[in-house]
Amino acid sequence: MAVEIKYVVVREGEEKMSFASKKEADAWDKMLDLAEAMGEWLTQSPVALEAEQAEALAMWLAQEKDALNTLLKTGQLPKVAAPRAVDKLEEPQAEPRSTKKQSKAA
Repeated sequence: MAVEIKYVVVREGEEKMSFASKKEADAWDKMLDLAEAMGEWLTQSPVALEAEQAEALAMWLAQEKDALNTLLKTGQLPKVAAPRAVDKLEEPQAEPRSTKKQSKAA
């Protein structure tokens, strides 16, 4: 029998993600803290967002914090961040993305 050590990120009693290393678990937990703070901040914006939209946007901004940091500091998008960001946004919507490819080919 093998023994495995698993680091689990738990939020409000719910298991969010598990990792093989403490460093990865801590990084994910920190990202979730940032997303939560950004979500609260987004509610103060002049743009009316549904709760789910604000949560998704906050999570994306937290995941892309390095690109956002570069953008804020330099006024320019990092060259590597743009394609990655699009891929991440489209991952949960796998069906519509494949539909778009079919319609482009036709």
